[in-house]
Amino acid sequence: MSAHGPLLVHHLGVFVTDFAAAEEFWTAALAPLGIVPGYRADGLAEYWHDGHDTPSLALQHVTDPAAETRGLHLAFAARTHTQVDAFHRAALAHGGADRYAPRHWEEYRAYCAFVSDPVGNNVEALVKEERGVGPV
Repeated sequence: MSAHGPLLVHHLGVFVTDFAAAEEFWTAALAPLGIVPGYRADGLAEYWHDGHDTPSLALQHVTDPAAETRGLHLAFAARTHTQVDAFHRAALAHGGADRYAPRHWEEYRAYCAFVSDPVGNNVEALVKEERGVGPV
């Protein structure tokens, strides 16, 4: 249980054909958010917050391109605008493509950045705001 009740998601798997490119992207993009490499095995990489193995994101190598995860929109919570900015920079420097640079999105009451991972999944980092005046 989290401080707010049961976890919404325990873990999520992302299946990739180019494991090395995916691992480089996800390791770099998640680091500014405090999400670190966890368990590792051949063709498997898990990520979680330091000291907590759930919730987690698992990358798993697949050989069949039809089995690759595509069309996913995955948003990660940040604590500060600085973390969102750093996520965006790191993702672009490690194989990601820009979707939307960091900015305030009034309709979401959040400061967000969006990138595509190496296969085109929509990956977001955001910090919720109180009526657009700063982090909640």
